[in-house]
Amino acid sequence: MKFPGPLENQRLSFLLEKSISREAQMWKVNLPKMLSNQNVSPSQRDEVIQWLAKLKYQFNLYPETFALASSLLDRFLATVKAHPKYLSCIAISCFFLAAKTVEEDEKIPVLKVLARDSFCGCSSSEILRMERIILDKLNWDLHTATPLDFLHIFHAIAVSTRPQLLFSLPRLSPSQHLAVLTKQLLHCMACNQLLQFKGSMLALAMVSLEMEKLIPDWLPLTIELLQKAQMDSSQLIHCRELVAHHLSTLQSSLPLNSVYVYLVLSFCFCSFFSYEEVLVPDYLGTDSSTKKNSRKHKNMSVEK
Repeated sequence: MKFPGPLENQRLSFLLEKSISREAQMWKVNLPKMLSNQNVSPSQRDEVIQWLAKLKYQFNLYPETFALASSLLDRFLATVKAHPKYLSCIAISCFFLAAKTVEEDEKIPVLKVLARDSFCGCSSSEILRMERIILDKLNWDLHTATPLDFLHIFHAIAVSTRPQLLFSLPRLSPSQHLAVLTKQLLHCMACNQLLQFKGSMLALAMVSLEMEKLIPDWLPLTIELLQKAQMDSSQLIHCRELVAHHLSTLQSSLPLNSVYVYLVLSFCFCSFFSYEEVLVPDYLGTDSSTKKNSRKHKNMSVEK
């Protein structure tokens, strides 16, 4: 997403309103039940999301692909009762669907390679069968606003209305700063405690926490964004507390002024670098408007 001037604030407001409306239609709370042989537990859900994050780097895909895959998985688990033994097949199928929705044709993993290199334990035909089940349960509608979509919108509004937002981070461009926040958001998406909040609420909580560190008038801007999104202030306060606590547990053993980022080469789920050390790969700072987000589902390869 571009970082527009004041003249495009109206366009951003319209985009936010449209995304909020879409989210309201699609969102179902998915609160995994406690450990049971018949249901996916919270820890099992988080582990499979972390696995998808590793696959995102292994296959060099966009953050939007991971965000959509996670959202599809949670939507599906909120719709059906899934046995834990099928979780990896469900997750890899959501990942494949997301890749076909977001990525350019040449970047979509070959199904046989995906099945083999992901060590999902599923055959290509099993993934295709599960893909069809997921599409049927979700009414063939995969275009939902993800937390990452809202992060892009809120961040663009913040940068547009408060140009001084990044004055304290002169070595980071807006796109690099957004990429840093993206890493934090993707990690929070693997925390089942945050599933009680809509993606828009999670994204706004993260942007608000970041603004609090960077500018003195963060509260008026947070209230402005809260009103634009028509959210409940008490929920935002609660979400901010949980997000802050979750991120602080990651940073507790590290030097001050450090932020969470993924470390691609080691395939670790998390690592840390200071703001001054962050070098964001090009594919993390890509303008999401250039991606193919309007691929028609009927062109997807599913088992007939």
